[in-house]
Parts: sequence; structure tokens; C-alpha cells
Amino acid sequence: MPSLKLHDLEPSGNCYKIRLFCSLLGLPLELAPVDYMAGAHKKSPLIEKNPFGQLPILEDGDFIVRDSQAILVYLARKYGGESWLPTEAAAMAKVMEWLMAAENEIARGPADARLHDKFGIKLDVALAREKAARILDLMEAHLKRSEWLALGRPTIADIACMPYVGICHEGGVSLDTYPAIRAWIARIKALPGFVTMPAL
Repeated sequence: MPSLKLHDLEPSGNCYKIRLFCSLLGLPLELAPVDYMAGAHKKSPLIEKNPFGQLPILEDGDFIVRDSQAILVYLARKYGGESWLPTEAAAMAKVMEWLMAAENEIARGPADARLHDKFGIKLDVALAREKAARILDLMEAHLKRSEWLALGRPTIADIACMPYVGICHEGGVSLDTYPAIRAWIARIKALPGFVTMPAL
């Protein structure tokens, strides 16, 4: 069995992506909670593991990988088989499109709005909510046509995008007018091995 250790922050949607995916894959995962308020992620030994000073950080034996999207790719290719991230070029590209949306539009939209409201981070919350509305509109239109974000089945695209969309109410963004997104979240919650996070 793999020896997986996650340097983890429970309220972080990015850390939750890794906890969720490992649970869906049935992978044993050692959680190492990080004292975020004390800045442990920016001090030794974690700053040596990720010079960017960010979480999550995954250790698989001697191999260390940072960034939630990169970790999802690593876990999918090493342990998930073809279903979660196929190697065929066009199919992989369709999954990667949504990983980029998670890293960009979702991070700068609903995730930033939550950072402002829940954690008091100073940023342009009106702009974040505007960006949230745009990506939610795009996702709603897409999910009206397809049950999943990519390939007509669950992939790491769904795992990457769902957390900050699912908890967007913590940033003053409502899903009331997005029935297709709510149904998609319910489908993810129905997957065998699903685990939740606070506020989801």
C-alpha cells in the first residue's frame, strides 16, 4: 500500500480535494494538520517541502508534490487508472480544461470571496463575486447539457472544481439559481467513498 501523507488544513478546499480523492480511491492517507495561524507552512520543515509556502503538500514515500491540481494529477495517474485522468490526448485535455478553471476562475471567484468573508483577507470582494457569477453561469450552462464536467463521467475535473463551488455561500455567493450545479454536487456526494468538509 502507498505511504501517503498530507500536510493538511481542514477548512481549505484545496486540501479537501486531496482528502476526498484519496477516499474515493480507497487510499490510506495520513493527515498532518498544519498550524496555519502560526505560519507553520512558511517555516521549516514545510517551507523546504514547498518553497511557495502554500498547502496542500503531499508526500508519497520520498516523493513530494505541491499544489492541489498537481496532486490530483499525480494521484490519478499513479493510483486512479484511466477513468479519472485518461492518457488519450483529447480526453486528457478536456479534463485539464477544468483543472485550469479550478486554478483560475474558481480560485479568483468563489474561493476569493470566501477568503474575504470567512478569513478577513483584504481583497476586492465585489470583483471576486462578479467573477464567481461568471464561472457559475458557465458551469450551470455546461451541467445542463452534461452530468459531469468532462467525458460524461466523474473525473478529477469534478474533484478539482466542486469544493469552492460547493461552499461558495461562505463568500456571500448563493447557488439558489443554479439547479444544475446543485444536482452535480449531489451526484458527487453520492459517489462511493465520498467524505465531506465543514460547510459543504
